[in-house]
Amino acid sequence: MNKEFIENRLNFNRRHFLKNAGLGLGGVALGSLLMPDFLTGNSPEEAIMTGLPHFAPKAKRVIFLFQNGAPSQLETFDYKPKLNEMFGEDLPPSVRGEQRLTGMTSGQDRFPLVGSKFKFNQHGQSETWVSELFPNIANVVDELCIIKSMYTEAINHDPALTFFQTGAQVGNRPSMGAWLSYGLGTENSNLPAFCVLLSRGKGNGQGVYSKLWTNGFLDSVHQGVQFSSSEDPILYLNNPAGQDKTKRRAMLDHLAELNEIQHREMGDPEILAKIQQYELAFRMQTAVPEMTDMTKEPDHIVKLYGSDCLIPGTYAANCLLARKLVDSGVRFVQLYHQGWDQHNNLVGEMPGQALETDRASAALITDLKQRGLLDETLVIWGGEFGRTNYCQGTLTNDNYGRDHHPRCFTMWMAGGGVKPGVTYGQTDELGYNIVENPVHINDLHATILHLMGLDHEKLTFKHLGRRYRLTDVGGKVIKPIIA
Repeated sequence: MNKEFIENRLNFNRRHFLKNAGLGLGGVALGSLLMPDFLTGNSPEEAIMTGLPHFAPKAKRVIFLFQNGAPSQLETFDYKPKLNEMFGEDLPPSVRGEQRLTGMTSGQDRFPLVGSKFKFNQHGQSETWVSELFPNIANVVDELCIIKSMYTEAINHDPALTFFQTGAQVGNRPSMGAWLSYGLGTENSNLPAFCVLLSRGKGNGQGVYSKLWTNGFLDSVHQGVQFSSSEDPILYLNNPAGQDKTKRRAMLDHLAELNEIQHREMGDPEILAKIQQYELAFRMQTAVPEMTDMTKEPDHIVKLYGSDCLIPGTYAANCLLARKLVDSGVRFVQLYHQGWDQHNNLVGEMPGQALETDRASAALITDLKQRGLLDETLVIWGGEFGRTNYCQGTLTNDNYGRDHHPRCFTMWMAGGGVKPGVTYGQTDELGYNIVENPVHINDLHATILHLMGLDHEKLTFKHLGRRYRLTDVGGKVIKPIIA
């Protein structure tokens, strides 16, 4: 095959559709609604495969409450009284084994064990142990599926965070939300399929960046759309001074005609993505202001989430906005809350982080349930890895810090087809190693896709000569937690 034949084969559907359908932009718009991946350059078989669930989904939407910086499992949901009994004793070498350490603790002479300063109690019919830092989550614990046996290979924040969001520790891979947008599209043509919300706690923070919600090598229409806490929730969405909706519509029509001409000449699918994005932005000018207006929320909702939900950019406001977005058909909402990186002063910082997130996280579960949305909305809570059972630096009776620990950590899920009121996986009595039902990041990704009706081995995209997927070459569905 010569180069010209290959290029004609790759661009045949797009060119044929645009030149011969006789429908112009109307046809483009209709095609993007009926078959979102028809114009992406994939084969017809791939378009059909990615446009529909592979089987009946248990969840329609996902809200990921990502606690950026890695909250300690030992101060949240993995109760280890043995650590309190062994306070100050060295971690036995037989337990640590050949575990890789970060540069922050690899030079320590001792690894003194430290139990949590915060009390744990059992809650709900499931009698699940929950830290006193999370009284509101404790009240909804029978809705949760708590996974105590998560693990990852990444030991530093950037690769661990990137791995959790994209399935790879390196950049330029599509994020989880982008894969779901690619596979399932959106349920509301006036809003993106994938939205990103950021909030900042008072604790030690780790940065977040656009590569975490990137489309990677997928079409740019699948990239996450970031909402801002500023006066303009989405930057550059509003009309500039002197422009009204009629003028903006005319400008976009003329711009689309120019883009269409350029696409016929060049065959670049990204030109079509630009047309789609401009059209979506125009539709969002009406939908987004109404979506982000919290002043119209009834008093009982404000009371449920707390008064902070009326302050744009807070964790509470973002939890409420996430509920409104999924209620309106957004497929995937990724919320990042920074401030969980407690290498020292954990006793001083972690209560504040918990206070900012506990009430709103529980309120989101309650709100979704009372609206009949929890069964079809998968809510996920957790960070990029866990924390060590030994103290980083000097241990005192009043305070301590914990280093990164990828070998085991805890997350929870609720709704969306997972079993409620159950705990899956166990760690040893010192909270250092997994002893039952390990769950890798790839396994979690495979399970999320499965709950959304997607086979993680079939949701693929060919790039640079090979087929890629969110779970790369691993991953297995965690069937025991599926209802």
